[in-house]
Order: sequence, then C-alpha cells, then structure tokens
Amino acid sequence: MEFSIEKTEIRDLLIITPEIFKDDRGFFTETYRKDKFTEFGLSLEFVQDNHSKSARNVLRGLHFQWEPPMGKLMRVTQGTAFLVAVDIRVGSPTFGKWKGVEASVENRKQVYAPAGFARGFCVLSESAEIQYKCTGIYSNKAESGVLWNDPAIGIEWPVKEPILSKKDEVAQTLADWSKKPESRFFAY
Repeated sequence: MEFSIEKTEIRDLLIITPEIFKDDRGFFTETYRKDKFTEFGLSLEFVQDNHSKSARNVLRGLHFQWEPPMGKLMRVTQGTAFLVAVDIRVGSPTFGKWKGVEASVENRKQVYAPAGFARGFCVLSESAEIQYKCTGIYSNKAESGVLWNDPAIGIEWPVKEPILSKKDEVAQTLADWSKKPESRFFAY
C-alpha cells in the first residue's frame, strides 16, 4: 500500500491520501500504517480513536487541547465534510493561517494536524461521519476552542448558516488565545 503525502504551506500540516484498491466487490484501503508514516517522518503514537456523526450544515470547531498535547489524523468515513486546521502556535510564521480540504468517502483524503492546531469541520452532505486518531488522551481540563468565524483567521467555510453548539458560538478569538498562559504549550 502506498500513501500520497502532500505538504501544505503551513509547516507540519499534511494532506494524506491512501491508495485504494477497487473491484466489483467494493474496495480496500489502509488508512494508517506506522511504517509508512515513519518513512515520511511522522513517528506518531495514536492513543485514542474518535468517531462522530453530524447532519448537513453542522459545524464543529475549532477545537484543540494543550495538556496532554493532541494531534489528530482526521478522515471522513461517510458523506462529505470540509476539514479545517488552523495554526495556533504562538510565534509560528504561519500563526493564524488555515487550510481546508473537502474530504469524502470517495476521495479518502485525510488531514494530519499535530498539536498546536485548532481543528474543525462542517458537513456538506445530508450527514457525515468523521473519524480521527488522536495522539493524546482527551482532557476536559485542558481543551478549548477558537471562534469558528474569527475575522483574524478568515476561514472561507462552504456553509452559509452553520448549526453550532453553544460552546462553539462563544469560543474565544485567536488574539484572546495567544494572550493566555496555556498558549505557551504551543510556542513555536
């Protein structure tokens, strides 16, 4: 199996597309293989898998965790979603820059965003299921978010009127995050 690894203009943020074998019975693909990822310099230890399902126009994010630091390998296993990652590493030359990728069950694109990125997605199909492998165990004491429509970031979401959680509606701005003592966990 082969993986296509695309570097983005944001250091450490990668788009990964696994090889897919199709025939009249269906398809087969490897979504993660430690030896192949290590060949690309990604020596990762995933310790938790998450799976969510959301309806059309649901927007979740932009979420992150600093202790323990959590990187995520995100993929869509049903439907289509717009996956987004934002560099929130204070001092990074790409601080506040974002990348969005339309990922679907058909194209099998994955986004790897290490710790120091806020991540989110919006659903473009009737519903979508998103799975993500995490490099840290979830901690509600050390997680937060950045406002999905913070003008300082300027994400071009493909959803006009997103359905949001109360938490995501009132998330902090990137500027507010950069002033908090916790931001030092992601200092560049």
